[in-house]
Amino acid sequence: MAPSTPLLTVRGSEGLYMVNGPPHFTESTVFPRESGKNCKVYAFSKDGTLFAWGNGDKVNIISITNKGLLHSFDLPKTVCLEFSPKNTVLATWQPYTNTIANKLHLQKINDFVLSPGPQPYKVAVYVPGSKGAPSFVRLYQYPNFAGPHAALANKSFFKADKVTMLWNKKATAVLVIASTDVDKTGASYYGEQTLHYIATNGESAVVQLPKSGPIYDVAWNSSSTEFCAVYGFMPAKATVFNLKCDPVFDFGTGPRNAAYFSPHGHILVLAGFGNLRGQMEVWDVKNYKLISKPVASDSTYFAWCPDGEHILTATCAPRLRVNNGYKVWHYTGSVLHKHDVPSNAELWQVSWQPFLDGIFPAKRITYQAVPSEVPSEEPKVSTAYRPPALRNKPVTNSKLHEEEPPQNMKPQPGNDKPLSKTALKNQRKHEAKKAAKQEAKSDKSPEAAPPPPQSTPRNPVSQASSGDPEVDRKVKNLKKKLKAIEQLKEQAAAGKQLEKNQLEKIQKEKVLLQELEDLELGI
Repeated sequence: MAPSTPLLTVRGSEGLYMVNGPPHFTESTVFPRESGKNCKVYAFSKDGTLFAWGNGDKVNIISITNKGLLHSFDLPKTVCLEFSPKNTVLATWQPYTNTIANKLHLQKINDFVLSPGPQPYKVAVYVPGSKGAPSFVRLYQYPNFAGPHAALANKSFFKADKVTMLWNKKATAVLVIASTDVDKTGASYYGEQTLHYIATNGESAVVQLPKSGPIYDVAWNSSSTEFCAVYGFMPAKATVFNLKCDPVFDFGTGPRNAAYFSPHGHILVLAGFGNLRGQMEVWDVKNYKLISKPVASDSTYFAWCPDGEHILTATCAPRLRVNNGYKVWHYTGSVLHKHDVPSNAELWQVSWQPFLDGIFPAKRITYQAVPSEVPSEEPKVSTAYRPPALRNKPVTNSKLHEEEPPQNMKPQPGNDKPLSKTALKNQRKHEAKKAAKQEAKSDKSPEAAPPPPQSTPRNPVSQASSGDPEVDRKVKNLKKKLKAIEQLKEQAAAGKQLEKNQLEKIQKEKVLLQELEDLELGI
């Protein structure tokens, strides 16, 4: 029988202690509170039955199930703890004195990542390029490191000053985010990123991301058959890909920079933390339906509970030293528990007690928010600034950024069903853009004589007056800009070298077409 919920471990200036999970949220008697500020590290065993911590004097190990002290070691300088996969060994880190068991002889290795899970163990190693040679990532199976054919797979690429390597849960493939410190095109202040896929069977590919810009996060589903990437200039896109690196579902654009799959892989949270406002989108990834959109402002930490139902968000020091505390949510958006530390105290770390796979079975997804005794905090909705001259005039539909709705990317052969609302909207957008482009081309054609003032317009929809002089003026200006862009594109096609500001104008064509469409649909 599965336990009710895992314990929460809290470490801060108030000491180290444990809290019972939902629905109780009372301080647990399993672990007596360790007061003081000397506790710098703690760790659970992989199955959550053992707990070790260092208090600056000793390293202690207790049994969570039997509530008793098992061992105590005189290791005052320990700053890292880790249990072995079978919970038989506790590794502590202080000044390095371990014996080398095996060694991979490869020059200029810059980074490596061990695979998760049981044997056979695998390792991904990264060697940066030099003197015109490309960088590469190779996969090995421990301890087969010797010989020219020892590598399971190899992927070479340029444009890489550093990489981030992510194994999937089954240790069958690695995702590599390759980054450069400087984007030579000048498009991004944060350099340039590309995403690569490498499998242990030797297959590899470049993941094609349809929107340019940074790669903020990549996350594997627990099934190891899909992964989600969050990328592109804000508002960022998020897309789920399969092992062929083909897009499966596109979540459109939004204020997000992180992705978190639930332990069972059936729910995905897209979030905007850090310099964003903490917006979260909770998705059912079996049916690709939005469940909830809660907001966790000022969050510096996020973690799924092993039960696949609850979420932990926290504001911790030293990232933020004010408003420290944590919240426990249900995935439907309800805050079930909230703890704020006093203003003169700090929260340093909070985490769930881990459990082995299968202890908590996956439950049916619900879309109705669960009841909660914690009062909801509705985020303040800030209205867009309007100059005094426009405050008494009708609001026009002008957008700073282009918004893309979610859409299913799976091919639907032989599907004669009526188009969904989203597909119909996309089709109308495409038709409107096509009509606007065609009109811009016909406007600049020298053969086309200008129509007489009283003649019927070529496109009654786009040429119709809105009755609002401000809107008509914006439509006219947008068409003028699109016409200038078409002329610049023709000059570039003819081989003329364009200036930087002219290239920037061409890059704005898509945004201008969207604005024109929005204005014309409102006429």
